[in-house]
Amino acid sequence: MSHETLLLREERLARPPKAVLLDLDGTLYRGEEPIEGAAELVNRLEAAAVACWYLTNNSTRTPEQVASHLRALGIPASADRVITSASAAADYAKRMHPGASAFVIGEHGLRSALAEAGVAMPGEDELSRGAPVNLVVQGLDRGMTYAQLTAALGYLLAGADYLLTNPDRRLPVAGGGFMPGAGSLGALLETASDVAPVIIGKPSGIMMQYALGLAGVEASEAWVIGDNPHTDLAAGLAAGCPTVLVLTGICGSDDWRSRCERADAMPDAVCAGPEAVYALVAGLGVR
Repeated sequence: MSHETLLLREERLARPPKAVLLDLDGTLYRGEEPIEGAAELVNRLEAAAVACWYLTNNSTRTPEQVASHLRALGIPASADRVITSASAAADYAKRMHPGASAFVIGEHGLRSALAEAGVAMPGEDELSRGAPVNLVVQGLDRGMTYAQLTAALGYLLAGADYLLTNPDRRLPVAGGGFMPGAGSLGALLETASDVAPVIIGKPSGIMMQYALGLAGVEASEAWVIGDNPHTDLAAGLAAGCPTVLVLTGICGSDDWRSRCERADAMPDAVCAGPEAVYALVAGLGVR
């Protein structure tokens, strides 16, 4: 099964990729366990001059923290190849809202990315003295308070623009349960304010365009590889990239088609796992 390709649209995958945009959880690892063949896939692609980029909707960790996690699992990764929804949101804020002063609901990864991009984030003392806020940037914040939500609502009602790092409604936790994701917090703010956020992370194409720019490739030259039709595949399609679904996470061999149809995101190839992905690339002349 590990070498099997269940679907292949040859016309969309006629040329080998110059880069691959890899999802993480469910594609390269599951929790703290690497997926069999993931490290070998990355090593072989990099050896063949196919650049591997790592994309995550997680806004709480910095690129270095993500890269460190990958390396601990045996997957070679450097921070400059990691793109988080936080780093993409910071880039978007810098480009589209130059000089903005942001009220932030988010953890270290988001605040660090915004600070590196030069986005002003007034502290509590400044805000209490009436410092202007014209941008609300929100991600996952497990220490968020009702007072923060109330403050964010006030800024949105006063005309501030709204960026949401990612729309994930729930996140899996140890033991098989779930916790509310950034999208659930965003739904609360959107309902209260009637202000729809600009969504940065997958399935939005904004983060994908950011990744393509960093990778220096056209959309047709980068394959998006992931396990989730609603996020990974939808984002790849939104950006115009060829997409490859791997059956190592959300989808299985018996339900991938129905899941992709529900997401309105049919991939260009369906591979059982990393070995099948490499076989697909190698079949196009990459060694």
